[in-house]
Amino acid sequence: MNKRISPLPFVSPEAFKPQSFDNAVEAVDALTALYERNTAFLTEAFKALAKGAPIIGRYRACYPQVSLETSSFGHVDSRLSYGHVTAPGIYTTTVTRPKLFRHYLKQQIDLLLRNHNVPILVSESATPIPLHFAFGEGAYVEAEASSSLSDVPLRDLFDTPDLNNTDDQITNGEYEQPAGEPAPLAPFTAQRIDYSLARLSHYTATSPNHFQNFVLFTNYQFYIDEFCTFARELMARGGEGYTEFVEPGNIVTPAGSDRPETDLTLGRLPQMPAYHLKKKGHAGITMVNIGVGPSNAKTITDHVAVLRPHAWLMLGHCAGLRNSQRLGDYVLAHAYVREDHVLDDDLPVWVPIPALAEVQVALEAAVAEVTGYEGFELKRIMRTGTVATIDNRNWELRDQRGPVKRLSQSRAIALDMESATIAANGFRFRVPYGTLLCVSDKPLHGELKLPGMATAFYKTQVSQHLQIGIRAVQKLAAMPNEALHSRKLRSFYETAFQ
Repeated sequence: MNKRISPLPFVSPEAFKPQSFDNAVEAVDALTALYERNTAFLTEAFKALAKGAPIIGRYRACYPQVSLETSSFGHVDSRLSYGHVTAPGIYTTTVTRPKLFRHYLKQQIDLLLRNHNVPILVSESATPIPLHFAFGEGAYVEAEASSSLSDVPLRDLFDTPDLNNTDDQITNGEYEQPAGEPAPLAPFTAQRIDYSLARLSHYTATSPNHFQNFVLFTNYQFYIDEFCTFARELMARGGEGYTEFVEPGNIVTPAGSDRPETDLTLGRLPQMPAYHLKKKGHAGITMVNIGVGPSNAKTITDHVAVLRPHAWLMLGHCAGLRNSQRLGDYVLAHAYVREDHVLDDDLPVWVPIPALAEVQVALEAAVAEVTGYEGFELKRIMRTGTVATIDNRNWELRDQRGPVKRLSQSRAIALDMESATIAANGFRFRVPYGTLLCVSDKPLHGELKLPGMATAFYKTQVSQHLQIGIRAVQKLAAMPNEALHSRKLRSFYETAFQ
């Protein structure tokens, strides 16, 4: 007969007494203190065991949470798309990395306090913090530590990530509130956020701390090279409002310097390298080379979304589908044909992805300012229309009665492999989005770039296209958050946190 092994008792920090606050700063300070205490408990326990300390139990600490309870159906300012709940009840969300999200948490909590005039409760949730996430990104565990604990499975001693409870049901509109349970206060749970923060570090080779609230995505390294040149020259001139430029490997060039603080460089670039032109309050610009294809586009936006950026834009190349277009013309997307398929399970293809007026106006105005064309003359170099996104790079090789017929019926004027995915995930995650593409070839009309032509095209067009994107972002940054995060991205049942 096998000897029965008794389960280890739980060892946890001292219970945290719930606290009520009518001040957002004090509430965030309490969340921060609780989170730092609990993650320190886990990491210190692991380090002690790695050094040979006796095992006395199963080590557990939980995420902090913030809650709101209201008994009123009273209406708040209906112009706001977030910052309030619509019905009486208890609402709660777990919180992670409060130092990283400090400005966001202060803003969201302050709106709740002002709109409902009831206190906010900070307490300890029942959701354990996985050991992996307690260490945070960039942590390095010595090999001796893992070998010294090799006789006992890590999951017997600490909580580990549980993907059964890490999903997008809230943002997908699929969450069903269990009877008697609080309703969600935020679009993402703490563990879902932690999962994405770890993925961001892996894919981009930069810390989530460096990401800015305005994000440019591109599918060509040429744009990144141009962005780096622009950012380095800006830093050398003193920054002009930007504080530093961060490259993969968290290599920092501060404002007022013409070179990074370190001579270290990455041996190789990550899958989707990110570059950050930083401003105070995360008000600067992040640019990410997502490479080719809708899978990458979904992957990176799935993770950037937890940072709650104010807008993301796609700048890239596309195939022009109309004979009237010329190489180098711009396409401002106002609708999308979604044949990328990577979001079909999360956002059905019958859901329309509307153009957002604030973003469209900013992009068109930026094109006019950078190129010098205005009004009707702007049509010489830019068309507004439907962009199709496909998951087959060699679509031209298929029987053209299929894809070409569908493209014509949809009135598409351009085709690429990323734009509709980025726009659709922006819609799904309530992140304002937009697309400005540049026609780089016209395969239906026999215009393909030859090597020499391509080099000349990139030299003359990429710089202008990037400047348009930067100008558009600056225009969006000048808008109030309330105008940019409009109600058109909100469903019937929304969380109070943006």
